[in-house]
Amino acid sequence: MSRPVTLFTGQWADIPAEELLPKVKAMGFDGVELACWGDHFDVQAALNDPAYIPARWELLKKHDLSCFAISSHLVGQAICDPIDSRHQAILPDHVWGDGDPEGVRQRAAQEMIDTAKACRKFLDAGKNYMAGRPGGSGKAVVNGFTGSSIWHALYAFPPTSQEYIQAGFDDFAKRFAPILEAFEAEDVYFALEVHPTEIAFDIASAARAVEAVGGHSRFGFNYDPSHLGYQGVDYVKFIRAFADRIHHAHMKDAWWGHGNGDVGVFGGHTDFTDARRYWDFRSVGRGDINFEEVIVALNDIGYTGPLSIEWEDGRMDRFHGATESCAYVKDLDFPVNQAAFDAAFDNSNQ
Repeated sequence: MSRPVTLFTGQWADIPAEELLPKVKAMGFDGVELACWGDHFDVQAALNDPAYIPARWELLKKHDLSCFAISSHLVGQAICDPIDSRHQAILPDHVWGDGDPEGVRQRAAQEMIDTAKACRKFLDAGKNYMAGRPGGSGKAVVNGFTGSSIWHALYAFPPTSQEYIQAGFDDFAKRFAPILEAFEAEDVYFALEVHPTEIAFDIASAARAVEAVGGHSRFGFNYDPSHLGYQGVDYVKFIRAFADRIHHAHMKDAWWGHGNGDVGVFGGHTDFTDARRYWDFRSVGRGDINFEEVIVALNDIGYTGPLSIEWEDGRMDRFHGATESCAYVKDLDFPVNQAAFDAAFDNSNQ
């Protein structure tokens, strides 16, 4: 299918975009999924500085790179979360403000609305440049997180009733209803990366999240198998279960079922790369995700968007890892068959 292979820049935000983009091209990537932190994509500058968006596109053009989506994971995390000091470290100052929890949540929600507006403005400005480039679904997509008011109740003790859990989904729906309406107005899709600490972290909770927002057409998913696999969730089934809601796809690998038996799936309060861990993230192709089955399923549902590598591996140099991951995914992304393999047995096709 020759979908574009892009690099999610979130883990590279310590490198300014002007320095990073030539390195991205040198590693073999076709484009980037720009993170809304570091200096990679500034939402407020995109909305308020007439020179900002043209300058972003000029930088992308200079290095022959595409961009199909922007990502607002950090701000999204604060929309539904209980707020603590960890959030201050990841949020823009204007979103954190005085740190009052409800104020932070409301400012984060407004920033996500602004992100939809910035995404539409950004992608509209790049239409002529992107028109002749391969791949892409034509959708404007903001990837991100939601946070969750009930993640802390993951394990059912003290006992948690379904009414208690439903209140968390109701809170998510209440906070995201105006956000999704703003996305509708801008013709942009919100793609939740299903992930522990979010309102949806597996197939069952993802289905419940869709139900909570009334099946809103602008709510969907940034597919990422790594966060499903180590939990024991069928990450290929997820693709088929939400075929019409997968708006973007991350290629990210994980390794699980190893360690030394000291640490379980909850992580044991250990750091990544601790040899005792049951699971860890790995460079794409070096973990336990069966990416061939992922590609088959994405082909089956007709996904034509980018394959965006979210590179994480605490044991490997990131430039080495991202380069090999890009080559691995490009080699694996086989084109879809255009005719039945046994069609030639029919006399009319001979």
